[in-house]
Amino acid sequence: MKKYITIIVSLFLLFSCKGKSDGDAKISVTLDWTPNTNHTGLYIAKELGYFAEEGLDVEILQPGQGITDQIVATGKSQFGVSYQENVIRARSEDIPLTSIAAVIQHNTSGFAFLKDSGIKSVKDFEDKRYGSWDSPSELAILKNVMDKHGADFSKVKVISGIYDFFSTIGKDADFEWIYYGWDGIYAEGRGIEMDYIPLNELNPIFDYYTPVIISSEAYLAENPETTAKFMRAVKRGYEYCINEPGLAADIMLDQVPELNEKQVRASLDYLAQQYQADAAYWGYQSDKVWQDFAGWMADEELIAKPIEIEKAFTNQYLED
Repeated sequence: MKKYITIIVSLFLLFSCKGKSDGDAKISVTLDWTPNTNHTGLYIAKELGYFAEEGLDVEILQPGQGITDQIVATGKSQFGVSYQENVIRARSEDIPLTSIAAVIQHNTSGFAFLKDSGIKSVKDFEDKRYGSWDSPSELAILKNVMDKHGADFSKVKVISGIYDFFSTIGKDADFEWIYYGWDGIYAEGRGIEMDYIPLNELNPIFDYYTPVIISSEAYLAENPETTAKFMRAVKRGYEYCINEPGLAADIMLDQVPELNEKQVRASLDYLAQQYQADAAYWGYQSDKVWQDFAGWMADEELIAKPIEIEKAFTNQYLED
């Protein structure tokens, strides 16, 4: 982690003075992972011409061997898809990333396991194999929910490097952390008999934003008009997904044909109800959600120091 932080800080200092001006309409947004339905609004905005209507030429990139937070912090990409916990961690290390929209209003991730695994509750995680995808705060969150439900975290066997739920569950691991709107929905569609415990039902403090759209503080300060145009188009893209999930699936599959059609359609039907959920508008972020989760990370010593919440996120580019 120290090496990761050092690399980002060094690159940020090198590139922080190289931001583009509002007059440069060619920009990029870097995804957090390979394309999936969390990103559909971006593809919709590009394909339906929402970016073009704002005078923007937007390239959607995958992170490759880099870390999206690093790529955005250094100015190599103006916008990116990340997670609330990453923004909190970055700001605690004086890397000024800012979240400018919540892609999904509530945390739709949680713990999944096969029905025949012998797991019925969090208490049953004891003496089972947990497939870890190696997030810095992942095991602290698992320990918290186990402690909260009277289970002994030390009895869990952690298997590192588990990323594909379908090829590993019941084989390499007994339970895993998944995004229900992608793997969970698809598992059910494939007839896989599994159970799922939503993380935000185990502890409300974990109803944090994942994923979020980010930019650097420097870029936002220097390019407010371009940012406003970009977010207007992105907001329209996700609103289209909410109102027309079937058509959104058609466009996503056309743009990323390697995706599984059944998975994309089922996922978008589910996420159409989750992108905005009970918020006043798509992308809204609550001060309480940021305060609560950042406070928990500080209490657990997952960050070096407390952060200034008001600088970590903003709704200003989404408000009409």
